[in-house]
Amino acid sequence: MIKSFVCATTFALLTGISIHGHAAETEPAGSVQTAVVAQAAVVDLNSADAETLTRELIGIGAIKAEAIVAYRKAHGPFASVDELLEVNGIGAATLEKNRARLSLN
Repeated sequence: MIKSFVCATTFALLTGISIHGHAAETEPAGSVQTAVVAQAAVVDLNSADAETLTRELIGIGAIKAEAIVAYRKAHGPFASVDELLEVNGIGAATLEKNRARLSLN
């Protein structure tokens, strides 16, 4: 009985060590997050078409993307990223989610 218990305990400990060692070999969570951020493209508000805006920006669907393009055609190029708040349907939360993705070239 004691021999069975010792064998089972040893097996459990070795399995735990093996799993821990395997987990240590994988990439840390921070590097995965960094890779996702690195893949986010910077979008030029003054030249991007509606399809690009929809694809690259968070919370921007086809209708809002078309509104951004229409605003740009009616008012000229954006002077600042904050001017995006003037577009109907774009609020402060949407702007803040996308601020790092936006540029004015």
